[in-house]
Amino acid sequence: MTGVAPEIEAKKSGLSLQWQMLVGFLVGLLLGLAAYVTAPDARWVDAITTYVTGPVGQLFLRLLFMLVIPLLVSALIVGIAEMGELRSLRRVGIRTLVYTLIVSGIAVALSLTLVNLLQPGVGIDPAQARAMLAEAGPGAQAILDRGGDTPTGMQALIAIVPDNVVSAMADNDILAVMVFALFFGIGLLLVQTDRSRLLLTAMEGMFEVTMRLIGIVIRLAPVAIACFMFNLAAQFGWDLLIRLSAYVGVVLLALAIQMFGVFSLLLLVFARRSPLRFFAAVQEATVMAFATASSNATLPTALRVAEDNLHLPRRIARFVLTIGATANQNGTAMFEGITVIFLAQFFGIDLSLTQQLMVMLVCILGGVGTAGVPAGSLPVVAMILGMVGIPPAGIGLVLGVDRFLDMCRTSLNVTGDLVAATVISAGEADGRETARA
Repeated sequence: MTGVAPEIEAKKSGLSLQWQMLVGFLVGLLLGLAAYVTAPDARWVDAITTYVTGPVGQLFLRLLFMLVIPLLVSALIVGIAEMGELRSLRRVGIRTLVYTLIVSGIAVALSLTLVNLLQPGVGIDPAQARAMLAEAGPGAQAILDRGGDTPTGMQALIAIVPDNVVSAMADNDILAVMVFALFFGIGLLLVQTDRSRLLLTAMEGMFEVTMRLIGIVIRLAPVAIACFMFNLAAQFGWDLLIRLSAYVGVVLLALAIQMFGVFSLLLLVFARRSPLRFFAAVQEATVMAFATASSNATLPTALRVAEDNLHLPRRIARFVLTIGATANQNGTAMFEGITVIFLAQFFGIDLSLTQQLMVMLVCILGGVGTAGVPAGSLPVVAMILGMVGIPPAGIGLVLGVDRFLDMCRTSLNVTGDLVAATVISAGEADGRETARA
């Protein structure tokens, strides 16, 4: 899901942000391939990666890491607390929450299964990948070393609940921080006082400020992408293009199975609706989501489609679609899961089943806390990479194709919101009556 304001500001200065990112991707890729072909072992290439492109990329990552904890904490707290309409739509709210968690879990499990079966990142020489890690700077190496200390089994399950949230934030223990934010948001739901509402307002303010700062940092993405791609292409050469196309193919396959497989089953079994008629009815919202790559920008269209084409009750459609625009992001969760496992395969890092389950949990929660800014899932992906010991610099691999994948996963997000509204409406008496009419 992507916000619109930073893109509008980018257009005022000339090329839109997504085109700037694509240009940065291509420039870095072509220059890196040229260096790989003409001077694979030249000292000047090492000097550029060590003193220019490497530091620029690391600075970009550190700016993201600086903002990601307040961003995710405030986004998740506000997202949960805004379900205050549970007082009037308690049953609908609970069903929405349960539905979101279950379907998001199915989506992430599907994506992790596909990426493990097809293995788009396998094939790179592990020694070569490790050599790149050594050149990535002490920050990435420290993250890699810390990955070996990741708890497993029952210890990992207990570690999900932080004994000290400040320590969890300092250690970038993203899952523990998100569990704290989840509980804090539930607390704000339960305590309806003037002081708690003031606290919620403060969280909303932190969310807005952090989103704005993330938008500023993302403007540096084109330069950072060029630096990342130069380093990767100069190191891996033509293998990079092959692995990147395989990665895009796996993402698109996972999104298609979720869209036309899982969603069709949900419509048939729980809503008793024809999937073909449903997809025909919502195609306007799906196309709008693809064109804008923004769930928020598509929300008015989705609301109109839900009421006019699907004939869903207004109160349920508005509640589910408004919450879903932030919380029910199946496509984003799938993208994050596939990207993390792909990069683990690329760098030859073997993630245990426990670590993959942790990735799955963070992706599900990340679907609720992902910010509505360009490349909004990037901070979540970067944090998960650090959590499981994968070099964050690897995100440079996917940034250049992220715009197209963002359009595809946003289409899935919006369609998924309409599926959720349809399924939940089918369980309500007024929803069934409206559907018959």
